[in-house]
Amino acid sequence: MNLFLGSLLTYLYNNIIGHIPFHFLRKGFLRLFNKNIHPSAVIMMHVRFLNFWKITIGERVVINQYCLFDCRHFSISIDHDTDIGPYTRIWTLGHDPDANDHRLYGNSIQLGHHVWIASGVTILPGVTIAPGTVIGAGSVVHKSTAELDIVAGNPARFIRKRNNKLEYKLKYTVILE
Repeated sequence: MNLFLGSLLTYLYNNIIGHIPFHFLRKGFLRLFNKNIHPSAVIMMHVRFLNFWKITIGERVVINQYCLFDCRHFSISIDHDTDIGPYTRIWTLGHDPDANDHRLYGNSIQLGHHVWIASGVTILPGVTIAPGTVIGAGSVVHKSTAELDIVAGNPARFIRKRNNKLEYKLKYTVILE
């Protein structure tokens, strides 16, 4: 019964509610079933969640359009003042390419505070993105980062350290989006 209900709620959000241009309705639906989504978080239209009750979203987090969050077996935690660009994909599950049975492997993902993820980034299972990390557009992140790292590329590589005290607070006002 729980599996059916969970699948139904996920379907409703991903295929109907997630496309409604009223932010308060989308976030209200998510928060009805997951109190770990902070009221100040902004979740744009067309964001997909696979098992949305296994995600924690902190204060003033901004999630842009067409992102995908895979929480099917493992959790995703997003700390405060994190900005996630459009078309970002965060995967907690993958397949073992060397396994004869194509078995799954995976682990939880943690995004620290004041992380900035540009457009089209892919984050793979088990990665921890440290506070203040910046990830360049189109990057594929398969290893954890250190605090204030700027990484980019496929695979993502260290570029330099960020020069920022991480004291800012994201402020994003949503009306029809």
